[in-house]
Amino acid sequence: MEPLHLKAYAKINLTLEVLGRRPDGYHNITTLLQTIALWDDLLLFPAEDGISVECSEPALQGPSNLVYRAVALLQEAAGICRGVRIVVRKAIPVAGGLGGGSADAGAVLRGLVRLWGLSLPMERLVALGERLGADVPFFLWGGTALAEGRGEKITPLPPLPETWFVLLAPPLGSEGKTARLFRLLEPRHFTDGSRTRALADSLRQGFPLSDALLFNAFEAVAWDAFPGLEAYWRGLEECACAPPHLSGAGPSLFALASSPHKAQECAQRLRARGWRAWAVPSVGPEGGE
Repeated sequence: MEPLHLKAYAKINLTLEVLGRRPDGYHNITTLLQTIALWDDLLLFPAEDGISVECSEPALQGPSNLVYRAVALLQEAAGICRGVRIVVRKAIPVAGGLGGGSADAGAVLRGLVRLWGLSLPMERLVALGERLGADVPFFLWGGTALAEGRGEKITPLPPLPETWFVLLAPPLGSEGKTARLFRLLEPRHFTDGSRTRALADSLRQGFPLSDALLFNAFEAVAWDAFPGLEAYWRGLEECACAPPHLSGAGPSLFALASSPHKAQECAQRLRARGWRAWAVPSVGPEGGE
C-alpha cells in the first residue's frame, strides 16, 4: 500500500501578546498565527501494530518525540491496536519558534484519521492536541487563526491573501528558551490583547496585512535572551527594508516583503552570508488544499 504523504507547515506569530501570569504559573496569551510555505515532509505507512518513527534529525527519534506521542494518544483514544511507520524529513528549524514539532504532531493526528478510517470530529482531535501541547490545536486547522488562553483556544479567521515574508533562522535556539523568555518579562510588558484584536478585525474586513499591526511581547527581551541575535536582526532589517519581528519565542525572525521578488532577493542575500533564510508565502488551511 502506498504511504500517505503529508506536509506539516511552519507558523509565524503575526502578533503575540502576554496578558499576565495565571495562578497555575502559566501565562495567558493572545496571538495571531499564520502558516507559511516551509514544511516538514511526513510519510505514513500502515502497519499491523506498533509505532515506528524515523526522523532526519536523529535526536528527535524515540517515545518522547511529539509524533510518537501523537500516535500513542490516538491509539488510546480510539481504542485501536493498529500500527504505523512514520518517516519525518525535517525542514523546519528545530526549537526556532516556528512550531515544527507541533506541526508534525497536528499533521499526524489528521493523517492517521484518514489512514485508519476513523470517524473523529474536529473537537475530539483538538482535545487530543491540547494534551500534546498548546500549539498543536492550531496545526489541526492551519491558515490564519486567533489563539488564546495558553495558545490552545483556536478561532479560525478568513485566510490571509497571499502575503510574502522573508524568514531567517539564527542558530541560537536552546532548551528551555520559552520559560527563560517568560521569566525575563516584567508586568510593564503585559498588554490587554487589543493589538491582536485590531489585526484580527482588519483581516476580517479584508484589508491587506499591515506591518504597523505586527507585535511580539518577547521582542522587548529577545536580545538579552539570545546573545548574538542583534546581528541577525540588523542584517534582516537592512536587506528587507522592513522591521524584523520575532516568531513565537524565537529565535527565528521574519519581515513582511513588498513582493515575491523582494522576498527572494533578500533571502538570497542572507544565504550568501551563510545564514538559513527563505522567501515564503502565507498558506491557507491545510496548505490551501
